[in-house]
Amino acid sequence: MTDTWTLEPSDGELTVRTGVTGRAARMGHRLTIAMTRWQATVRWAAGEPDTAELVVEVNSFEVLRGEGGVKALSGPEKALVRSTAMRSLDAGRFPQIRFTAEAIVKTGEGYRLSGTLDIRGKSRAHVIDLRTDDLGGRWRMSVESVVRQSDYGVKPHSLLMGSLRVADEVTVSFAAVRAKDG
Repeated sequence: MTDTWTLEPSDGELTVRTGVTGRAARMGHRLTIAMTRWQATVRWAAGEPDTAELVVEVNSFEVLRGEGGVKALSGPEKALVRSTAMRSLDAGRFPQIRFTAEAIVKTGEGYRLSGTLDIRGKSRAHVIDLRTDDLGGRWRMSVESVVRQSDYGVKPHSLLMGSLRVADEVTVSFAAVRAKDG
């Protein structure tokens, strides 16, 4: 028997957390960014996940908050961050980020998904350890994965002649809940 699950933002959230580096790092904000349009598709075979794919619309980038920094992150500053990110990710030419799992292996806490991550037209091997929790009538799925922007041709933004930079590594978090099929 084959079953397909489709997960969307109404089922959970996909966020990106950035850090700051450089001599002036204390002046910068560590950002939490929501990707508000995405879809994960999981195809099941014989009661186990067989394939999985996550497609994220780059233009759905929304700055939720900034921690640290000299002063609070303002609305215009959030808009500037978004605009800069759209240019860095070349969202017009590459409107989607895609992860496709080629191998899924059951682990003690869930599944290890080995596949390809495609950002800005560059594809690299990527492994995700997905945690699954049985909530009775529902499953909770969660993962945190580190992505190095420069591996995909994304140049982290910098200010003050490079003394304040967005860290090259960002943490991507995914969490969703789905009802079990009867």
